[in-house]
Amino acid sequence: MSSESNLLPLIVEPDQLAEFIDDPQLLIVDVPLKAESYTAGHVPGAVYLDHRRLLRGEGQVPNDVPDEQALSALFSALGLTRDTHVVAYDDEGGGWAGRLLWTLELIGHTRYSYLNGGIHAWRADGLPVSTENIAPQPSDYQAELLHRQVLIEREELAERLDEKNFAVWDARSPEEYRGERGQNKHLGHIPGAINMEWTDAMDRERQLRIRDYAELITELETQGLTPDMEVITHCQSHHRSGFTWLVGKALGFEKMRAYAGSWQEWGNRDDTPIEK
Repeated sequence: MSSESNLLPLIVEPDQLAEFIDDPQLLIVDVPLKAESYTAGHVPGAVYLDHRRLLRGEGQVPNDVPDEQALSALFSALGLTRDTHVVAYDDEGGGWAGRLLWTLELIGHTRYSYLNGGIHAWRADGLPVSTENIAPQPSDYQAELLHRQVLIEREELAERLDEKNFAVWDARSPEEYRGERGQNKHLGHIPGAINMEWTDAMDRERQLRIRDYAELITELETQGLTPDMEVITHCQSHHRSGFTWLVGKALGFEKMRAYAGSWQEWGNRDDTPIEK
């Protein structure tokens, strides 16, 4: 689908979404960190998604991408069709919503938007919330990993670390990046990775919306990340980096990719290079 046919822009403000809220093509998905956020009040018509369904949930890298069968079951349960425009949001500034949108990109479903600031921004703008539990209308969606280029596997990442115009954006905390904190076999960071914690891209004065684009681009460029580069983002489980992937896309970084294995995979192996 071309972006011209999209109902809404990639980053949508609460008042924009409110205008389209009754559009039958729209599927609004609330994918909160805490399930109570949905029951306490959500965007009217929004369906609830348990964020754990975006993860494989088993094996050595449980945070990896689910297989196509699991993704087909997930998106069929949500009622996704080829014509659906998905608007995702959460209760924590965009981590799980970003992971959902990245997953849609991975399966080639490019009609999607992020509600800037999520439920916090919606409530702060005085828009109505609903406590009704919305049951999705199930569909028969066959998910295939059609846009694999949005994903990078550990082997390719390890091989390309020295390339020009190739960079790694580590969205974890500075303590994790420096190897002072973490639950993994090995602590530290991928050699050459640039650290900007995911919350540093959020505007705390504006309900965790994405910060001013010009400021963000300047900060990232100062650190060595420019829009023409191929940028790989990761965190511990590709949850926080769901948001940084989305931010990169919003800022016009055309070659944003994510390493779903993240530090959970990299930091638990003995054959991956690590810096502290």
